[in-house]
Amino acid sequence: MKKNYKILITSIFMPAFFILIGNAQAKVTGVCSNCHTMHNSQGGSEMATYGADGKAWKTDEAQSALLRGTCLGCHGMGTANKIETIDGSHIPQVYHTDSQDLAAGNFAYIVGDKGSGASDAKGHNVIDLGKNDGALTDPPGEYHIDTVKNTELTCAGKNGCHGWRAFGDSGSGVSSLKGAHHANVDGKCDSATEVYNSYRFLRGVKGLENKTDKWQNKDADSHNEYYGATAPMDITPIEIGCDSTECHFTATDIRPSNNTISGFCATCHGKFHSIQGIGGDTISSFTRHPTDIVIKNSYEYQYYTSYSVEATVGRTTVPDDMSSTVSPGTDVVTCLSCHAAHGTDYPDILKWDYDGMIAGGGGNTGGCFTCHTTKDDP
Repeated sequence: MKKNYKILITSIFMPAFFILIGNAQAKVTGVCSNCHTMHNSQGGSEMATYGADGKAWKTDEAQSALLRGTCLGCHGMGTANKIETIDGSHIPQVYHTDSQDLAAGNFAYIVGDKGSGASDAKGHNVIDLGKNDGALTDPPGEYHIDTVKNTELTCAGKNGCHGWRAFGDSGSGVSSLKGAHHANVDGKCDSATEVYNSYRFLRGVKGLENKTDKWQNKDADSHNEYYGATAPMDITPIEIGCDSTECHFTATDIRPSNNTISGFCATCHGKFHSIQGIGGDTISSFTRHPTDIVIKNSYEYQYYTSYSVEATVGRTTVPDDMSSTVSPGTDVVTCLSCHAAHGTDYPDILKWDYDGMIAGGGGNTGGCFTCHTTKDDP
């Protein structure tokens, strides 16, 4: 039997290993032993996860699905590269010290390995980091009595974002993504019925993954396309009698019923992404900033026409390709218009310094003023 000692390069947050770039149906290929180990043993030694020395997620323990590594063991190497290249394969990094981040941000801001200093408010504190959120116990804006606690939030599974988020035997971690890499749809994800054909393995979410600069929102011509709706979901709070089909499909199958990225976030942060939470209607004035709402083709909003990766928009149909333009009256606001999923250097995972948004000051661009184009006029 041929022995192979190549380092595991598996993907949890998005497909990465031996992907056939350009294929609509881009499946993982290569030697099985690159990713799997039958007994977690070779030459009398355990098969160690690849990861930065001293990090909490570097482990020799056996993993689910016979994998040789954990989520962050492969995608959180802690190097200076946002995309690692090993044996010709590209591995997106969600924990690194590169000067630029991937589209979803960077967990390194939470612990202070990058940015202006450590803060629990700078990201989603997955327990895989070895550092629980010290500021929050439950998700802000949650409707449910039973929520994912700060000691439970993880990368994938019923207590995470990626993979199959069902209660019961699905568990957490890599087991919830079983089989997804072998059937992965890369690029346009307009079905979203399973993990493998959903945007970034976020089950139930539609979208277009960047086909030019993978995993990145680089500029107006090279970015992901997010899927949005013209009205947010109607979620009845648990205290009134929550219907599980409104906010997460069924009680044991957690995914957004409207297939949008904001609807996905609403499965934990319902008050921020529902009709009730934003004020009971789809027309201003709002009590919370709206998502899955059409950007008006009037007033200050009509001038946001050139796509900004700092304030991304959602499309009401999944496009075949990226667009550098924004169409007020058609495109929509999403949660990712303002926030990054993993982490940023700003509180509340914002993409910009909220304290620096000064109305009427003149000279400010970007941030809130990307959409509110005239609020900065002196």
